Amino acid sequence: MNTTVILVLLFIVLVLLRVPIAVALGLSSIISLTLIDFTMYPVIHKMFVSSSSSALMAIPGFIFAGIIMARGGISYHLIEALKSWIGHLRGGLALVTILACMIFAAISGSSPATAAAVGGVMIPGMVEAGYSKRYSMGLVAAAGTLGILLPPSIPLIIYGVVSEQSIGKLFAAGIIPGILLGVILMVAAVVNARIKNYGQLPKQDMSERLRKTRKASWGFFLPILILAGIYSGAVTPTEASFVAVLYSFLISTLIYKEMKMPVFRKVVKESINITAMIFLIISAATIFGMFLTTEQVPQDLAYWIQSTSTNKWVFIISINILFFVLGMFLDAVSIILITLPILLPILILFDINLIHFAIIMTINMELGMITPPVGLNLFVVSGISKERIGEVVYGVLPFFGLLFIGLVMVIIFPELSLFLTR
Repeated sequence: MNTTVILVLLFIVLVLLRVPIAVALGLSSIISLTLIDFTMYPVIHKMFVSSSSSALMAIPGFIFAGIIMARGGISYHLIEALKSWIGHLRGGLALVTILACMIFAAISGSSPATAAAVGGVMIPGMVEAGYSKRYSMGLVAAAGTLGILLPPSIPLIIYGVVSEQSIGKLFAAGIIPGILLGVILMVAAVVNARIKNYGQLPKQDMSERLRKTRKASWGFFLPILILAGIYSGAVTPTEASFVAVLYSFLISTLIYKEMKMPVFRKVVKESINITAMIFLIISAATIFGMFLTTEQVPQDLAYWIQSTSTNKWVFIISINILFFVLGMFLDAVSIILITLPILLPILILFDINLIHFAIIMTINMELGMITPPVGLNLFVVSGISKERIGEVVYGVLPFFGLLFIGLVMVIIFPELSLFLTR
């Protein structure tokens, strides 16, 4: 049997046995390498080298900052300020949810972190205001996916490292598509609220609005600080991530006074767990890449696609279908690290802009976040709302269609991604 087929079958079997993705990928790759008499000495060295890139060091920083925000009161006060201004409108709480997800996304770079931070506050609030729980869960799960598209984005950092593209340009490319998807969700939320007559909060007076806005201003300033620092050239994305950590820690500790030692221990533990998971996947994907290179799988696949695909649009449609299937079973980081090394020569062959393709790929990863059976946002929302996964899936279906419309628009109009990169 072909060794590549053996690797794929081993990987599938291990995943079905609920072995963690990183372990399944690394173990199946090592076994396959031994079958082709590969010298195993460089494997450990490659695993460590793969995770030592300075650009990748931004990942633990943004994860840490996002969790500090969620636990230290910053996200809570952001949401309270937004509610004071638009919570009284028909569909206002849905708008608050989407805007809060967009703001939090511009700090954390993580979709599950965004869904958890916003959902913990907004799902009970929306249900209390008359929204159905299923709808509330679906909205949080879908809006939370914006965390990996709006800059800073952990998947875009990894894409930039693998494809050797400017991370600053990738961040810029995600801004307009991210806002577009947010606007699509907001328009649909307002229309739906008017049709179903979903509840409104009491209108707050101007003094209360200004008081809550002043209280939340520290949080509103953080995404401005991060993005201005990166695009002005004052700091690199990696440095910006740790500026975000320091800033959010100081605000949570000195201003809001919610970052007590027991809370901080939980924040550190959660950050370490998530960071370790991502870096273990990166190391395992390196071994997978060594196997592909040795067996010349990318070259063979590129030749096959060149001979079967008539043009780049057929290729793009095929790749989107592939991403949809993979998104049902794998997380965004795994999909990027497994597929991108194979796809890069083909993208160059078809003269597809790598920055534009990054956004197409990332939106597909967003859809994967809300696609069963392994959509991460589905599990996050299910956990914080204490509802079955099935209920969350039913709630998210309409929003999946809306995000898909956004994906089609980004594919058809490349300037949505490329305009700010010029």
